Amino acid sequence: MPGTFSLPFAPRHVLVSGQEHVAISDAIRAARPDLDIRNRAPADVTGEDLDWAECYVGFRPPRRADAMGQVRWVHSTGAGVDAWLNDPPLDASVLLTRSAESFGPMIAEWTVARVFAIQQQLPSLAAAQQQREWAPRDIAQVAGTRALLLGTGDIGRAIATSLRALGCTVTGVSRSGTSDHAAFHAVHTTESLPSLVADADWIICSVPDTPSTRGLISRDVLSRCRGAALLNAGRGAVIEESALPEALERGWLRAAALDVFVREPLPTDSPLWNDPRVIVSPHISGLTTTAGAVAGFIECADALARGEMPKWVVDRQRGY
Repeated sequence: MPGTFSLPFAPRHVLVSGQEHVAISDAIRAARPDLDIRNRAPADVTGEDLDWAECYVGFRPPRRADAMGQVRWVHSTGAGVDAWLNDPPLDASVLLTRSAESFGPMIAEWTVARVFAIQQQLPSLAAAQQQREWAPRDIAQVAGTRALLLGTGDIGRAIATSLRALGCTVTGVSRSGTSDHAAFHAVHTTESLPSLVADADWIICSVPDTPSTRGLISRDVLSRCRGAALLNAGRGAVIEESALPEALERGWLRAAALDVFVREPLPTDSPLWNDPRVIVSPHISGLTTTAGAVAGFIECADALARGEMPKWVVDRQRGY
């Protein structure tokens, strides 16, 4: 359920925070000059700011806030809202909406780049080049390989479309086990995951962090893999991260490309940093744009002004 928020509510005091807080607040001010806007870096948000604000726009809660003051509406500038639902969760009386921006095309490009990097052995070739070593090797084609996608929503469909265009057979995994998107060869429920991973060359995660996805790729699931490459552009908690070094050493996985982690930034003592079979990126596979963040906020604000519940209200039980 969305929560216990009730209409009508048309906020006037809006506090914008996050990396692009200045650009986002300027764009909101230009689109809605009737709103009173403040912007703050996350570390600079004060209790007075939160007592003043009716709406908070940002990717995660402010660092120094013990409570959200008088805020009655939070608009998350990212598609994932786990920062607002976990430890501690946002009070149910506060409306929570999310960005309407489609991250599918960008994350599909991230995926394809890493599929080719792994298949073309680019990391090891780059290492050989640094040593001035002529290192011939066999290179297999991506075409004809099998991809298993966890998540068949907007992002999963974009990834599936790209991989199918490369000649991959794409199988989806979702809560419902259904999808009418033509890029999927078949779609199964998450209960089938342990039996599906054995036939996959690529296992690709794009699901959010929810109670039903947390730990979905467990050590047990990893142990059933037969040399797959694991790519994660969803959330770190979906994978039992501590089991990845073992999975690589035992050959359950041949490689991994990870954009998200249980702790971010990834701790400097993590063995994943130095493993040549692992490609680490700093949570950049699907970046929120200023235009996308503003468009989502304006769409929700306009709905509230009409006395309507916004389309992009988060279902807190599902986690998205």
